[in-house]
Amino acid sequence: MHALTCIVAFALLALAAPASAQELDAEHSVTVGGAARTYRLHIPVGAPPGALPLVVVFHGGGGNARNAARMSGMDAKADEAKFIVAYPNGSGPMAGGLLTWNTWRCCGYALDNRIDDVAFVRAMVEAIAREHAIDRKRIYATGLSNGGMMTYRVGCELADVFAAIAPVAGALDTEDCKPSAPVSVIVFHGKIDQHVPFEGGVPTKTVDYRHPRTDKSVGYAIDFWKRHDRCDAAPARERKGSVTHDSYACPATSTAVELYAIDGQGHAWPGGEKGLRAGNVDAPTTEISATNLMWDFFLGHPKKKK
Repeated sequence: MHALTCIVAFALLALAAPASAQELDAEHSVTVGGAARTYRLHIPVGAPPGALPLVVVFHGGGGNARNAARMSGMDAKADEAKFIVAYPNGSGPMAGGLLTWNTWRCCGYALDNRIDDVAFVRAMVEAIAREHAIDRKRIYATGLSNGGMMTYRVGCELADVFAAIAPVAGALDTEDCKPSAPVSVIVFHGKIDQHVPFEGGVPTKTVDYRHPRTDKSVGYAIDFWKRHDRCDAAPARERKGSVTHDSYACPATSTAVELYAIDGQGHAWPGGEKGLRAGNVDAPTTEISATNLMWDFFLGHPKKKK
């Protein structure tokens, strides 16, 4: 009964959004481990000549690339700031729906089948670089919920690729994160998130009933990246409205670690679109825009030149 309930819940949460400009972007595929994996690619309108930054956006569990584009509004930001956006699709039992990422303790089909999503992401980035001029020092990742967990995972395992990551409502659910290089990190998380609790623990709401888990806290993730990036012990703190912004300088590695903690915020993309899809089931705050703030952060934190 639980499995059936889970499938129905995921299906409802992953309903396609109405047709939009984002959905008209081309879908591409790359073969990884003998399987075809897909992603949507958005090239900014009026892209200038030369190498452009690349932002990878991971959808939430049960969602897909279209959902991620609609929820984050990243295409509009890309057109404004002139960077390329890739929206990879996770894997699942149904084409286009119920898609998840294999992120240590979560989620669904990808976890059950031990899908090598890290290999997929590396192959996708290389495929994009073969077709488009990519600034290798300005490749970034973000994602929500299960996609936020995947964002942490590529920070741990693809630190040679990504200069900075921006997990939204995710969890660093491992004690075996071993990045090969410094990575700048900016985290967005609601204080009353029940799907991925801010203080860690067992989620009180979930659509992945078959995989009970206990999440690590946001503080655990921040402490890890502070140590790895050799940051200052104390943050510069700014409080505005419901939002507390902690910023840790890491001069030894030319990186930074930042946290936006939002009182009264549940499980959503701050400043994004709310919809019936897994990982974005609460009303987003309008006090800040995660998309705008993470792009400003990305812009200031390319990979350190060797």
